[in-house]
Amino acid sequence: MRRGFVLFALLMAPSLAVAQGSDWPKFLGPLGTSVSTEKGIRTPWPKDGPKIVWHKEVGPGYAMPVIAKGKLYHFERVGKTLRLSCLDATTGVQHWQFDYPSVYKDQFGYNSGPRCSPILDGEHVYTYGVEGMLHCLKADTGKPVWAYNANKEFSVLQNFFGVGSTPVIEGDLLIVQVGGSPDGSLPRNLFDRTLKSNNSDVVAFDKRTGKIAYKFGDDLASYASPVLATIHNRRYCFVFARAGLLAFNPATGKQDFHFSWQSDDVESVNASNPVIVGDKVFISETYGPGSALIRVKKEGGYEVLREESKKFKKTMQIHWMTPIFHDGYLYGSSGRHTQNADLRCIDFETGKIMWSERGLTRTSLLMVDGHFVCLGEDGTLRLLKVNAQKFDEVSSIELKNPQTKQPLLDYPCWAAPIVSNGLMYLRGEERLVCVELIPKK
Repeated sequence: MRRGFVLFALLMAPSLAVAQGSDWPKFLGPLGTSVSTEKGIRTPWPKDGPKIVWHKEVGPGYAMPVIAKGKLYHFERVGKTLRLSCLDATTGVQHWQFDYPSVYKDQFGYNSGPRCSPILDGEHVYTYGVEGMLHCLKADTGKPVWAYNANKEFSVLQNFFGVGSTPVIEGDLLIVQVGGSPDGSLPRNLFDRTLKSNNSDVVAFDKRTGKIAYKFGDDLASYASPVLATIHNRRYCFVFARAGLLAFNPATGKQDFHFSWQSDDVESVNASNPVIVGDKVFISETYGPGSALIRVKKEGGYEVLREESKKFKKTMQIHWMTPIFHDGYLYGSSGRHTQNADLRCIDFETGKIMWSERGLTRTSLLMVDGHFVCLGEDGTLRLLKVNAQKFDEVSSIELKNPQTKQPLLDYPCWAAPIVSNGLMYLRGEERLVCVELIPKK
């Protein structure tokens, strides 16, 4: 096995029994909200944290795996290629791998691995590489079905950190935020306000063949992923693109509205997914205007319920994580930099700050069984009670390698934890770790 793969045979049998639970087939889980429906977590955690089931070194990247039918699909960079690996979710043993060349090089000094999680849909798995290559593969074998170079075909100039918006599946369509420009002859390092879209902000592909079903939109791509919802008995897809929120019919690509929301700074991005609650949509960024709450009207269009600007105190400035809604409150990591970030809870309707906790670094959240698993970018793992009245910490640990006693999760830990069938998966700098979050019965 490749590069430091460690299995803990004493902690598992060849077919490890796990707690009853659910798959995690797409970015932010089955609900698309970073919320799990699984129950039975152990609380508080033991002194050394949840039991480590397996861990292994992985290549550069910032994307979490997806899981279905006992198989885990992990997307990473290995040398000059991007690799999708299919592993046994309970042991980490590899079933197959698919490699393809990638020439992407990050211009800001970050790693050049993929930012987008794979997407599982029936018998297929889809990837969207940091350089803009779309692939559809057979989930059981890794055999290619179709491929499409979205950046080449739509003349996409390299965004600040490459491609980072994970596509979504709606019916027979794979909906992708592309954001091409009509002038592909411009220098590849030029990405500023002079760029105009070429009607390819959103491109929908037939998920089985890769043929284009529709394309539209005059915005450029961001790092937020499309979000699907049903509002007023109508189906919507929301894309928080570079210049604002785009709402459209996902079946036809017919646009309903565009709500402008972007920092005045050229070197800025929108990276947090919209949060939809009923007919309300919350968006947030950290470079300028902060957050806004709008209501989708029954007859179409929108009305603004609350918006911030540089003149007012920001109630929530999300950098990249998607905040989690629960019982009228929103929980998220607010702040652009490590030193000024805090984890906070706000009233969803009014924006009132209920509490904020500094000193955690920038964090990501997973909600499960009345608790938050909170992963700091420094690798600190915390278990918190979901509590709108106060920061309610239950446990705080640093996972250590049982053999070397060295930390397993190194900076930067920028991807939110995921859970499937009682097992939780965490990613740090070039390491994937599987722990037992829910003890097996």
